[in-house]
Amino acid sequence: MKNALTAIRWLLTLAAPLAASALAADKPNILWLVSEDNNPYLGCYGDKLARTPTLDALARDGVLYEHCHTMPVCAPSRFSIITGMYPASCGPANQMRAKGNIPAWLRGFPTFLRQAGYFTSNNPKTDYNSPLDSRRALAEMWDECNAQAHWRHRKPGQPFFAVFNTMITHESCLHPERMQSDHVPRHTDPKDVRIPAYQPDAPEFRSDLAYYYDCMTKMDSFMAGLLQQLKDDGLYDDTIIFYYGDNGGILPRSKRFLYDTGTHVPLIIHFPKRYQDLAPAKPGSRVSGVVSFLDFAPTVLSLAGLQPRDYMEGYALAGPFRKEHGPYIFAARDRMDGTLDMSRTVKDEQFCYIRNYNPHLPYGIFEQYQFRTAAYQAWQRLHDEGKLTGLPAQFFEPKPAEELYHTPSDPDEVRNLAADPHYTAVLDRMRAALRQHLLHVRDNGFLPESSPQQGYDTTRDEATYPLAKILDMADLAIQRDEKNLPQFEAALDGAHEGIRYWGAMGCVMLADKARPAAGKLKAHLHDPSAGVGLACAESLCHIGADVALPVIEEALQHGSLQTRTQAANILEHVGEIARPALPVMRTVLEADRNANKQRGGAIPDEMLSHVIATLHSN
Repeated sequence: MKNALTAIRWLLTLAAPLAASALAADKPNILWLVSEDNNPYLGCYGDKLARTPTLDALARDGVLYEHCHTMPVCAPSRFSIITGMYPASCGPANQMRAKGNIPAWLRGFPTFLRQAGYFTSNNPKTDYNSPLDSRRALAEMWDECNAQAHWRHRKPGQPFFAVFNTMITHESCLHPERMQSDHVPRHTDPKDVRIPAYQPDAPEFRSDLAYYYDCMTKMDSFMAGLLQQLKDDGLYDDTIIFYYGDNGGILPRSKRFLYDTGTHVPLIIHFPKRYQDLAPAKPGSRVSGVVSFLDFAPTVLSLAGLQPRDYMEGYALAGPFRKEHGPYIFAARDRMDGTLDMSRTVKDEQFCYIRNYNPHLPYGIFEQYQFRTAAYQAWQRLHDEGKLTGLPAQFFEPKPAEELYHTPSDPDEVRNLAADPHYTAVLDRMRAALRQHLLHVRDNGFLPESSPQQGYDTTRDEATYPLAKILDMADLAIQRDEKNLPQFEAALDGAHEGIRYWGAMGCVMLADKARPAAGKLKAHLHDPSAGVGLACAESLCHIGADVALPVIEEALQHGSLQTRTQAANILEHVGEIARPALPVMRTVLEADRNANKQRGGAIPDEMLSHVIATLHSN
């Protein structure tokens, strides 16, 4: 039955329309204007320092979404855009720069627009974290996908779906080399910016934030140029225009984090008079309900008069197939480049609930790319010098297992209400919503990234992927309560890799309190799952077992990128305990560099370089 359904779905997906030109008649053009790495630092969102006249004008005549959220980093975010599915349902698409294991029938949604007669162009970002980045998949989705792609290359009268993506506000704009080369006009005075309560009020923070405002102004001018081209071509009145940011901002504790600063992005949709009947609200409206990038694919299909696919997890926000949005959005944090960490969040209009699955790690664990900015470097320096106090100091401390914030009254998300008895009902509601979501999408993030079981097809069945039981064990692990140690030991003998992994991680989070489990941990050092064996090795490092370090050293030289990355992260976590492994670390790093091999190796090697430098400086 399953194979028959798959075959039917495949045929429906690939079948070319019999009369694409007829289907495309009188269809709206759809234009996406995309900026990278920015929160709603726009005048239309109430920011008084913003200088964004183009986008403000677009919002005045369009529909502004006050609570649009996405994944906190680009590649998983783009997976959700192009598929309408949660990245964690197709592991490891939830990890940064990975290749998600997607079902054979899955197609990027522009494919369906092309089949309906649309010209599709993408200028030029892909980065879909899956096989949809392949040449074959891109050719199926896009008529043009390059830096010259443009609606002007379509056939006369053909409707278009065109995407333009700019890097002006990308995180790299704060890297010193780009700040020197981009020549962004300076307008914003650093003394005028507001420093959030969780950041130290240091010059680097003010300077970076002021420059970020100026990059937003430059980006606004770039969008003005594209809109002028649309008007010059006489197409403005025939085109539905989306503007959005691709994930949260570039300032410290924003991008990569599950706070609103990492997931909240601007979204404006402008409907010309001709297509006002497709709009969800009248011009100038503000939509207060939560929406997410999962909604983009079904929305565009709906605007084109196409039925959204049944596998899509989002809601059509407009058009004939518009559907009332649910009360929640969900997002996830997993590996960020070479840094392993895992959290999940559920948000509504009032509250943000975050569940941290590595609460023993600090928020400010090393991530090479983000620490290239002056503000991040200043934060680390102030920490190392012992000059941080209060909320800014918490960035380098272990996380709580649960966080709950009332965002209207606490926009900086610094007052954790998870332990407040007045919010017990809210906490229980958000917990339940998150668990239901994790089970519904079959969240693959609860497997080690090196697990071969990851992927849509291999995790659908509770019998082969007992996610409910794995979640129960993970929930015990993050309590960091030594009374649960016997259950962690029993879990290490479990039949399923996920159960064993979270049993081992429970021991890791107990640190030296896991000493009574040393025998069981040693017995699983060479577990069939590399992820489980390395978690056991990490726990043994914390209780002083000499047998652990050779296992980690061996994993550093493993052919699997994921195994090497986990090993490098463990060496970062255990600090001075890793010192005897320095010769092996140097040998591995030098071998990669001398051979000029990536082997995917740039990801673990960044972490390895940091471990070596830290131990050397100490």
